[in-house]
Amino acid sequence: MSNFDLDRFNLKKIELGENKLVLKKTEYKEPKIMNGRLIDDNGKEIGTKGDMYTKLIFHDLLQRGCIDYNPRPKYSDGEPAHTLSLNHGLTTCGITTYDLTKGETPLITLRPIATKYSVGELLWIYQDASNDLDLLKEKYGITWWDEWSLDDRTIGSVYGETVRFYDLIKRLLDGMEKDLDGRRHILNLWQEEQLRKPHGLKPCAYLSTFNVRHGWDGKDYLDMSLKQRSSDFATAGCINQVQYLVLQHMIARHFNLIPGQFTWQYDNIQIYDRHIDQVIEMMDRNPIDCNPKIEINPDKKSFYDIKVDDVKIVGYPRQKIKEKNPPLKFEIGI
Repeated sequence: MSNFDLDRFNLKKIELGENKLVLKKTEYKEPKIMNGRLIDDNGKEIGTKGDMYTKLIFHDLLQRGCIDYNPRPKYSDGEPAHTLSLNHGLTTCGITTYDLTKGETPLITLRPIATKYSVGELLWIYQDASNDLDLLKEKYGITWWDEWSLDDRTIGSVYGETVRFYDLIKRLLDGMEKDLDGRRHILNLWQEEQLRKPHGLKPCAYLSTFNVRHGWDGKDYLDMSLKQRSSDFATAGCINQVQYLVLQHMIARHFNLIPGQFTWQYDNIQIYDRHIDQVIEMMDRNPIDCNPKIEINPDKKSFYDIKVDDVKIVGYPRQKIKEKNPPLKFEIGI
């Protein structure tokens, strides 16, 4: 510890305590929860369930997050990208759940979320089954993966390439077609054989499981869980959840099921040292009341027929959020 270089931290919020690194005391508005909802100072329920989970996780990370000494990622200026992180079970919300039939959603209003680009990235991985960064840019207008580009303008043998190589979506759909009530309907992007080949970034959100539930109300539901080994929470925590929520809706549409429960579990969750100011800013913000939900073009029945413009997130007042809780800039650790 004595050789640790505190000057590498961009923010003056980290200090050397007794044999450990600690976050300097800082003030922000702590979340107030009642009956599973965020409340304001007057006891009024505010924001989405995603806003509530986000504030609770941020609070945990700011109060108890552990600092890594030798991180793999670096910022664009070459400096180490240190994080405050907690492992599964050490946070208030190691597993987050949403009942979609009750309007619960991981979407947040503490900052605007680029939902259309998120959907495009999802389709690039699971529908196009592609690792081609030029396709991602030309078809969906997305360039943020360029930081992990190999010389051939791909991200290598991961994500969409894994979906293509193992024919993951076709195998999932065929398996559900043959045995809808089966408990083996799994998409797994963590494939050791592929990871031995050249690649840009190992999958973070890597394992999703689909289970059909025949409710006592006579309706058939599709429940889904997403497991994530690592979550850069301030930057992409909400985005990753929304993407897989869309995937759940697409699979449900393919089999004429109702999207039911969505569950998200992380093994390690973190905020970068250069994101601490932005996180504190979000802690001090008040979320906006809204009831966003995903709608898919009713004319599209097949998974492969659904395109970006067929997916709408309605009831999400992006302009109002942008005005009240403006976008924030996050440096990426590469």
